[in-house]
Amino acid sequence: MSIPLETFAQLDMKVGKITDVQDVPQARKPLYRLTVDFGPTGAKQCVAGIKQFYAKEQLLGKQVVAVVNLQPKSIAGVMSECMVLASYNDEALSLLEPDKDMPPGTKVA
Repeated sequence: MSIPLETFAQLDMKVGKITDVQDVPQARKPLYRLTVDFGPTGAKQCVAGIKQFYAKEQLLGKQVVAVVNLQPKSIAGVMSECMVLASYNDEALSLLEPDKDMPPGTKVA
């Protein structure tokens, strides 16, 4: 399916830094609640199904790319305000991150 460039341009993607990682014990599948700092935009909470691929220690301080203008959604009773981006297949998952250290809140295009 193809989408118009104008539709893609509506996504607001930014670099963020993970500042906190918590388990979501009430979830049916293993989830983390991430707090992601987007600099001037502020911090947002994200619920991510990445627990089987990353230990908490691997995530703290990690830079990620996220979509920050999605409509918030409650997942397992926790409000998710953004979506971290990843590449994945049936066996592996890798969070997208800048190849150089970038300030939180930097726009991604």
